[in-house]
Amino acid sequence: MTDVPSILLRLNWVSVIDILLVSVIFYALLTIIQGTQAVQLLRGLMIIVIITVVITSVFQLTAFSWLIRTSLPALLVAIPVVFQPELRRLLERLGRSTGGFLYVRSQEAVVREVIQTIARACKQLALARHGALIVLERETGLQDIIETGVRIEAEVSEELLLTLFFPNTALHDGAVIIRQDCIVAAGCVLPLSTADGGERQLGTRHRAALGVTEASDAIAVVVSEETGIISIAHNGRIIRRLDEKRLAKILNALYRAEFESSLPGWWQRLRQIAKRR
Repeated sequence: MTDVPSILLRLNWVSVIDILLVSVIFYALLTIIQGTQAVQLLRGLMIIVIITVVITSVFQLTAFSWLIRTSLPALLVAIPVVFQPELRRLLERLGRSTGGFLYVRSQEAVVREVIQTIARACKQLALARHGALIVLERETGLQDIIETGVRIEAEVSEELLLTLFFPNTALHDGAVIIRQDCIVAAGCVLPLSTADGGERQLGTRHRAALGVTEASDAIAVVVSEETGIISIAHNGRIIRRLDEKRLAKILNALYRAEFESSLPGWWQRLRQIAKRR
């Protein structure tokens, strides 16, 4: 009991700011990785750290303690490599928050152009009866899925999408992953949906589209090779029999809520006032 007052007496405004900064950093990191597969990695890392601390403090193992101390620098170097997608997303969010609504407006224009390109490509693929599976990455990272395919890192274009899904080419059976305005990878393998019901009667492409949208907030666009029907999957549900205009309309609607939530609070209030008038 005597230690508590002494600790409180040593606290000053600098110590409070120090504690708050550390708390904000940890909160930001946890927010960024929430909903991604990095959560499991972080949980496993924390379990290893706790077990290590308990073992070294209880049993006083000299050699084991030395091994832990020497391997700590290597662990600090490995963490940025393992969590590279999440750290990149953190920097992007920081840039988005500092850029304000101008950044959001520019991103909105880029995404709208990408949506029109995808809609035009899907129309051509449907007319030619060329099967296609296009996945648009959003907040949840798809790095594990990207690593199953072939890196492309090219700007989204109608010609490139038509080429990637041309029959008998090496990558036409897999999924194309799009991040913002970039085709990150092609020929990717997606998890199949495990949902019961009518979805069981769908083909492999449609079940893969449902599977990736069940495990993340991604949007998947499917063109049936047999019927040429265009479908869109989101949040574990699928909408079928779309044309170019309806596909673009639905994609724009799904992204509109995301853009509005990214705007600063004062700008959102101004938009609400303008709508009421």
